[in-house]
Amino acid sequence: MSLLWLDLPLTTSCYAWRLERADGVTIGFVSHDRDLVIDNLHYRAAPGMVPSTIALSDSLEMDSVDIAGVMTSTAIAETDLIAGRWNGARLHISLVNWEKPEDDALPLITGEFGEITRSGNAFQVEMLGGTSFLDEAFAPMTSPTCRARLGNPQCKVNLAAYQAEMRLTQIVGSQLEFNDLRGKAADYIYGELRWLSGKNCGLSFAVINGEGNRIHLADQPTQAVAVGDRALLTAGCDKNFATCRDDFHNSINFRGEPYLPGNDLLTRYPGA
Repeated sequence: MSLLWLDLPLTTSCYAWRLERADGVTIGFVSHDRDLVIDNLHYRAAPGMVPSTIALSDSLEMDSVDIAGVMTSTAIAETDLIAGRWNGARLHISLVNWEKPEDDALPLITGEFGEITRSGNAFQVEMLGGTSFLDEAFAPMTSPTCRARLGNPQCKVNLAAYQAEMRLTQIVGSQLEFNDLRGKAADYIYGELRWLSGKNCGLSFAVINGEGNRIHLADQPTQAVAVGDRALLTAGCDKNFATCRDDFHNSINFRGEPYLPGNDLLTRYPGA
């Protein structure tokens, strides 16, 4: 990395903010008076968008930054925040050379949006730093059910074989009806519905119940759903060994201990 531009007699640096949503939408801002193109991404001019504080250290404590400026940008709509489109978004802040944007940038902070809460007319974002993974368990605990998520690298099931794209045919109360389910809605319990069109396009919701051609979502979309909206349905798994073995033929990758005796072993038999 060459940062010789930082040693020039006249400063030509500005802050560059890059936000990447989980669905791939990416926007950029620079604290400069004109737009810049950095790594083929158009960064909008936002001269007032300067972080109030950036604290960097070599300890394991999380880096901190005030991102109030970026959250008030008109590019981040209130409806998108409420709908959850910015949940899990990545934030990168760096110092760049506005005179030659192609020069190497100086990375300052990288984090992930955690919980987004509303306080009055403002939104507060929990930032997760690069060391947040250290809060996770070092070793998995034993459990009778599978600890993997269907289709992830531990599970290894090919989700393409258990997905179906279809159109919404009817809305009955809080239930969604898809004629293309052909009475197999129960196969998608504990699965996922991802909208491919309509006002909720790109958002995913967990399926908690299903019968016949109707499914019930765990959370209702904040934007109105319309008949004809396209959705991608992904089958679910209740994480039991029998389901893994019989429905997905994947018992070899089961991440659980269904036959491991529990703490109640001594109380199962009289006199034990």
